[in-house]
Amino acid sequence: MTDLKNLIIRLKNDHILEKKDFIRLLEGLPGDSESAELLGEEARRTARNRFGRKIYIRGLIEFTNYCRNDCYYCGIRCGNRHADRYRLSPAEILDCCRAGYDLGFRTFVLQGGEDMTYNDDMMAALIADIRQSYPDCAITLSVGERRRETYQKWFDAGANRYLLRHETANPRHYQKLHPPSLSSEHRKHCLRELKAIGYQTGTGFMVGSPYQTTENLAEDLQFIHDLQPEMIGIGPFIPHADTPFRDFPAGTVEQTLYLIRILRLMQPDALIPSTTALGTIHPQGREMGILSGANVVMPNLSPVRVREKYLLYDHKICTGEEAAECRDCLNHRLEAIGYHIVTDRGDFIPTKKGEENHV
Repeated sequence: MTDLKNLIIRLKNDHILEKKDFIRLLEGLPGDSESAELLGEEARRTARNRFGRKIYIRGLIEFTNYCRNDCYYCGIRCGNRHADRYRLSPAEILDCCRAGYDLGFRTFVLQGGEDMTYNDDMMAALIADIRQSYPDCAITLSVGERRRETYQKWFDAGANRYLLRHETANPRHYQKLHPPSLSSEHRKHCLRELKAIGYQTGTGFMVGSPYQTTENLAEDLQFIHDLQPEMIGIGPFIPHADTPFRDFPAGTVEQTLYLIRILRLMQPDALIPSTTALGTIHPQGREMGILSGANVVMPNLSPVRVREKYLLYDHKICTGEEAAECRDCLNHRLEAIGYHIVTDRGDFIPTKKGEENHV
């Protein structure tokens, strides 16, 4: 058995590698098709053992593209004077939830920039309204770095999950992607606070971001292992024309799929989306992500009139589809590769050794 295949089997059994071994694996896979295929087979088998052929859907509501931060890679950064800004009202957000519920969605993801117009109390009231109207649904927030008191208030109001990508675990690399006002340590601190409060917590990183090294990716994998998040979201870096990184190349499908496979073996029970970004850089990107071990897709419930305004990167897909069209299209595409969308919440439930997880 080759060295890379031994690393894959060890990763499957131990769920972690040393940093130097992650580097060897990531650098060796592109030139070793047999090992890359073995990694894919093991990741796919692991996901099917835990979840069968079920794919969970989350209804994404992109409710504001205002942001106080100026991250160098992001299309809705505050420094982008060309962005067409918008905010959805609480009533409009509730309308999105209502439409999504009727379509079978049982998780709503409220995503936006760090827009302080939605203050602690306003968000808490909105969360409480969603919780009262849809008690059987999970409420996920993705609105960036806030104080622990804020996170606690929203948790108490009824939020269940929180998504906060760490973007890169290496502080020096982090500073190359963000303005001096932001720090890697503070973002990691927020993630630990979220877990301590009781949120099902998601993190992740961009694949192929500017200045990223294989060593950075190995550090990301080790950070995720240490954090033990319930959700892991990764996707390829895609440049936006109105950012300082407009001329940098996009991340690749190949490397993104390798990392999804590695993450599935690292955390067999994790909720891992096959992202819109992956579908943007390849016509079958989301299907390829599912076949690499991902088990979540996130159709867009936002009003069509604002979809093209929430552009973190260029050429984003599905900006002109109604929610029902988006869901039906994804369902047909997944059925074509042998999977099917399920309408339950798909909560994270760790599997006992020797058992399968079919939540």
